Amino acid sequence: MVFKVARVETTPFDGQKPGTSGLRKKVKVFMQPHYLQNFVQSTFNALGADKVRGATLVVSGDGRYYSKDAIQIIIKMAAANGVRRIWVGQNGLLSTPAVSAVIRERVGPDGSKANGAFILTASHNPGGPHEDFGIKYNMENGGPAPEGITDKIYSNTTTIKEYLIAEGLPDVDISIIGVTSFAGPEGQFDVDVFDSASDYVKLMKSIFDFQSIQKLLTSPKFTFCYDALHGVAGAYAKRIFVEELGAKESSLLNCVPKEDFGGGHPDPNLTYAKELVARMGLGKTNTEQEPPEFGAAADGDADRNMILGKRFFVTPSDSVAIIAANAVQAIPYFSGGLKGVARSMPTSAALDVVAKNLNLKFFEVPTGWKFFGNLMDAGMCSVCGEESFGTGSDHIREKDGIWAVLAWLSILAYKNKDNLGGGKLVSVEDIVRQHWSTYGRHYYTRYDYENVDAGGAKELMAYLVKLQSSLTEVNNIIKGIRSDVSKVVHADEFEYKDPVDGSISKHQGIRYLFEDGSRLVFRLSGTGSEGATIRLYIEQYEKDSSKTGRDSQDALAPLVDVALKLSKMKEFTGRSVPTVIT
Repeated sequence: MVFKVARVETTPFDGQKPGTSGLRKKVKVFMQPHYLQNFVQSTFNALGADKVRGATLVVSGDGRYYSKDAIQIIIKMAAANGVRRIWVGQNGLLSTPAVSAVIRERVGPDGSKANGAFILTASHNPGGPHEDFGIKYNMENGGPAPEGITDKIYSNTTTIKEYLIAEGLPDVDISIIGVTSFAGPEGQFDVDVFDSASDYVKLMKSIFDFQSIQKLLTSPKFTFCYDALHGVAGAYAKRIFVEELGAKESSLLNCVPKEDFGGGHPDPNLTYAKELVARMGLGKTNTEQEPPEFGAAADGDADRNMILGKRFFVTPSDSVAIIAANAVQAIPYFSGGLKGVARSMPTSAALDVVAKNLNLKFFEVPTGWKFFGNLMDAGMCSVCGEESFGTGSDHIREKDGIWAVLAWLSILAYKNKDNLGGGKLVSVEDIVRQHWSTYGRHYYTRYDYENVDAGGAKELMAYLVKLQSSLTEVNNIIKGIRSDVSKVVHADEFEYKDPVDGSISKHQGIRYLFEDGSRLVFRLSGTGSEGATIRLYIEQYEKDSSKTGRDSQDALAPLVDVALKLSKMKEFTGRSVPTVIT
């Protein structure tokens, strides 16, 4: 049976501009006739025929609602555009980090390697018929498409007149592992459905000492809990934590992937991971049960992570600093040393202090994983992270939630290698407090104002930029608000010159840097699917080890007061409280 190539007439849709992580819209937007097809064809056109014909492409995602339909549409369009083969994770499931690993590591049954991928995810945004869907393209290095490509894709969506799709190509059963072959005008076209976890598990086993983690997880003294929030991490959690590392199956929460994430919001933070937070003893009500020693959660596509100890929350900014400080001793992959470390600009400066003390190359980049990817491709960065619960390393070109959990388990296993028989366990809290006493503590919080009026949000940002022209005026205003706050010594709109390709990224957020190492950062975010989101980051640095144990809210209260009044947040947005505080 030979399929035919049909050319379907179409007209452009407004607003198909991919953000930092692809195109995200409500499901009903994506389900409009031709909507997904226009974006996919615009991507093929942006890549160019020489990159598409004969290519091997991965198509999978976090399993959210509409994914299965989208996969079949993309398979048929790929066939019509001359793609040679499509790889699909079983049931259409592949975490974002696993897609990156598959592009970089997997060799097909016929010796083929992947050239790129369509990842179907809206990450940590909710799923279901009335919620969000998303699509993004990753390149041959396993990382997200650079701006040059996403700009071209967007430009193509504004002028598209037709798309190509295979007629007479039946839907492929993506629940069964195996290769299905079809014949087309240009020869054979294969769809290879493969196990979602095996390539990723193999990669993790080459990075970490699974034996030492297994000793920890199977010790009667150590208890563990992992919450996949009904996202795609569930497809990996059982394989890695239970089958490979010997954790009890009862330690897994919400590990069955669901199209609507069980009706929850698959964002691993203290607000949305309610069940895990309660189990770890951080909820409003105290449970009778003793909380586990270690807990972690993932987001919908498993690239984000949250790390918790017993009754203790580890901020993502601290998490990446602690992983970097302990990586060489605790993780075999890094035993030869770190090439460098990097963080996104809004992330706290905890990593900077580690880099300075350990004499490591250090980079501060705009928000967006592609900036880390550039550094990694050039061999300049080993470990990186961002405050929005993303942590990773140069083993792939995406942030990696399960990798971060294994990194923490490795550190715990290393610190407790002599304590599992007798003696008191070194806890997550002990590791964090020890880190603070060595490097100082960056008290840190993030205020999100979601779905604010876009006009008001822009005015607020413009006002903050204008204020920066006179630091004397800024400091006078601050003194009038709180006399106990250090003075601003530098203020700017963050701009980044990429040391690898020389590209310049402007307007990446507004910074106020204080004499004592504290910071205020204001950013407009691009990951929501509607309205504007203002993110405000507040950071107070404390070197005095006798003061690193204070309650975070108390330590930050003066700076919070300054941030809200200096920015005139209420006047510009009409909001007296943020939507979410992290």
